[in-house]
Amino acid sequence: MPNQGATPQTEILDELECWRLLRGVSLGRLAVWVEDHPDIFPVNYTVDRDTLVFRTGSGTKLAAVAGDTPLALEADGVNAASGIAWSVVLKGQAAEVEPTGEFLDSVARVLFPWQPGRKDHFVRIVPTTITGRRFAVEHPKAWWISLDEATRAGLE
Repeated sequence: MPNQGATPQTEILDELECWRLLRGVSLGRLAVWVEDHPDIFPVNYTVDRDTLVFRTGSGTKLAAVAGDTPLALEADGVNAASGIAWSVVLKGQAAEVEPTGEFLDSVARVLFPWQPGRKDHFVRIVPTTITGRRFAVEHPKAWWISLDEATRAGLE
């Protein structure tokens, strides 16, 4: 019988498993530095060799990746049947890609915008590090605290 107070095991993933998981989803959160603060944007992406590519319009994301400031992208998933989740974080540099014929025929073909508007810029993230974890999702009841069980001192 498992120890009810035990902390679930977290599996540290190797680079190959991180790439395999990234290939299985297409939505991540891009973290960039904008002027004097961090900002996060959802982006749909595709894996191209050992890089990630996303498309965007002119604006904050494109301006943020134009400089030398590193960025991060996080993607995750969960298997509802098994309760096993994973999270992968990729850190690196990004640069706009010139959309050549070969690029448009292969990579760009699978990247279509989720929102209306011009998204005619392609950005490639070249990672310097990629890390990931896999873990069991704790049952939601473990997060709940009934008011009957809570300390009443704060309420009186």
